[in-house]
Amino acid sequence: MIFFTADTHFYHEDLLTSQHFSPRPYENIHDEHKGLITAWNARVTEHDRVYHLGDVAMMNHVRPEKHANELVARILMQLNGHITLIKGNHDTRSLFKYLSNHNPILSDGHTKYAFEDVGCIVKANHHQFFLTHYPLIFGKTQNSINLHGHIHHTMVAIPENINVGIDSADLEYLTSVERPTWGSPITFTEIETIMQRKHDDFAKRR
Repeated sequence: MIFFTADTHFYHEDLLTSQHFSPRPYENIHDEHKGLITAWNARVTEHDRVYHLGDVAMMNHVRPEKHANELVARILMQLNGHITLIKGNHDTRSLFKYLSNHNPILSDGHTKYAFEDVGCIVKANHHQFFLTHYPLIFGKTQNSINLHGHIHHTMVAIPENINVGIDSADLEYLTSVERPTWGSPITFTEIETIMQRKHDDFAKRR
């Protein structure tokens, strides 16, 4: 099974009480990390793939850089599945290099991590999904959808853009019953529901 997420921002303590972003539902980093790991592993199995669309962690305050990379790697090793990492503005090449050099083989014979600098394309259900960290502005298209992160609790006011970040306002297109636990990677089925409802919502506004 395939999942999508972005903007986990592990170790970014300021996000818990931010005035610029919606505060996160935890009082400290330890509890947030535990909650994110639990939410991820409740959905993702060892052989699933999660596309992480950038900003895995925020480690600017941790020096030396090697130590920061080790801390992030310890978190990621607690997460089930294969992870394709698309570079966000807070992800360093040093982190990706460290993970590449410490890339375990899972029981299915494939490495845990794959890496994309700018983005990649996933084709499913007659659509092309462009996976990037920063939003792309296609304009109105028939079959192209941009899945992205970066903008946290806001959304691009275009139906063809879906923010898959854990803080995303686009998740509000799912009902409280449909919405997974906060911080969970989301499925193609959930994305398709968001796509349709966002399309219908913006059609009413024209």
